[in-house]
Amino acid sequence: MGYGLRTGGLDSLKDLAEDIYAFGSKSGSDAQTFHDDTLRQLIANNRTVRRPELRKLVPLSDTTIYELERRGEFPKRFYLTPKCVVWPLKDVLDWIEERRRASEDERPENTPVPDVRQRTSRPVRH
Repeated sequence: MGYGLRTGGLDSLKDLAEDIYAFGSKSGSDAQTFHDDTLRQLIANNRTVRRPELRKLVPLSDTTIYELERRGEFPKRFYLTPKCVVWPLKDVLDWIEERRRASEDERPENTPVPDVRQRTSRPVRH
């Protein structure tokens, strides 16, 4: 059974975890714990995601991701080759979980909207 991690992404990783779960068949809540632990172990093995997979996990534009990354608010990408950039999957999932917890505590602040009337180029028409 092939798990095409590059093309299948997170779904293939989940399929692999389910196969391991089925192999070590347990029952009840122990089974769910085993399944969750297996998935975490697979993710922890330095799995990386490329830009298309990242877009599926994080519904933000590339520009927003790069800006968050520049400010140190998003996991850093790194280059596998000069033309292949990846993000550590574990770091991305941890960031999503952190954002979920922060959202539960209180709503995040919105970015202030710039006053377009102060623009020097492309002035606003009234």
